[in-house]
Amino acid sequence: MSDKQFPPRLIPATEWHEHHPWPPIGGLRHLIFNASANGFDTVICRVGRRVLIDEEAFFAWAKEGKHG
Repeated sequence: MSDKQFPPRLIPATEWHEHHPWPPIGGLRHLIFNASANGFDTVICRVGRRVLIDEEAFFAWAKEGKHG
């Protein structure tokens, strides 16, 4: 195997449920809306009006357990 690192997978928030069952879209919107208070701002990437979720950062954030 190569030591080459691939870029993180960025999933549009509206398509998150196609890849993962949790959190549901309503819960995800809540996390995004309160991102600065709950630390979720380290997980999201805003491109214009589009919100992308860094999949690897999301699971690191969830595992950390410090959600505000």
